[in-house]
Amino acid sequence: MKKIVLITGGAGFIGSHLCDLFIGKGCGVICMDNLITGKVDNIRHLLKNRNFKFVKHDVSEKIGITGKIDYILHFASPASPIDYLKYPIQTLKVGSLGTHNALGLAKAKKAVFLLASTSEVYGDPLVNPQPETYWGNVNPIGPRGVYDEAKRFAEAITMAYHRYHKIGTRIVRIFNTYGERMRENDGRAIPNFLSQALANKPITVYGDGSQTRSFCYVSDLVDGVYRLLMSDVNNPVNIGNPNEMSLLKLAKIIIKITRSKSKIVYKALPVDDPKVRRPDITKAKSLLDWKPKVSLEEGLQATIDYFQRLILKSDRKR
Repeated sequence: MKKIVLITGGAGFIGSHLCDLFIGKGCGVICMDNLITGKVDNIRHLLKNRNFKFVKHDVSEKIGITGKIDYILHFASPASPIDYLKYPIQTLKVGSLGTHNALGLAKAKKAVFLLASTSEVYGDPLVNPQPETYWGNVNPIGPRGVYDEAKRFAEAITMAYHRYHKIGTRIVRIFNTYGERMRENDGRAIPNFLSQALANKPITVYGDGSQTRSFCYVSDLVDGVYRLLMSDVNNPVNIGNPNEMSLLKLAKIIIKITRSKSKIVYKALPVDDPKVRRPDITKAKSLLDWKPKVSLEEGLQATIDYFQRLILKSDRKR
């Protein structure tokens, strides 16, 4: 029988790519999103597909779905600092109540449950790269704590359901991911830099730009998520690209690739902004036979093409 997959946050950046993946594999897909940060445009091409169903719903409220469900992928949550600082209570609720509701549904349906966690559970890390065994350095009452602690709680309740109710669970710790369907005003480094560079506006670098990040192209991330879902690994697994670079270097690369006339300007570093971020992907390699394949230059070019199409579409509407 056809497998049925529920993806919460399915109209978001990564969620919509997962919808594409499972539709491509012949599954029935239920995409659930309250559209706070997700966009119908991300899934518009799927709306007439008979194997696809969109449900507008906030998973912080009780989830009611009839029929069988084989897999639940819980990706609902604001995920960029701009979003979770704008929606702090909603972020905490979707990480706690939303995860609880999704786990309850997985228990009732005897479905495999996969939690989209984040590298932010490591906070401002004191070790680099970050292995899954690192417990993190998080400020629970800082402005970023609403996201960090929501995800840490989500991991805790997921493991509790696995241990107590014996349901199949997976936890993916997602490191910085980029690609098509990111919003121009997303607030994260790559969409910020690209939007500014393509408009020849000053590129905003926070602090002195020496803080590092590791950027994984979305197709690599989705492949890693699928491999984890199909595995029997219950403990968290890092999925990300270990190629680490400073944000200042990234800004210069984007200026070069876009042939922008933008200049770099510096602003104060946000509170609790991590100084380093790089995944240790030893577990992903050994347990999932996964590693990233798409180079930064290749992934950036695809993302630039997407942003240019967005700009062209926006200009036509004016």
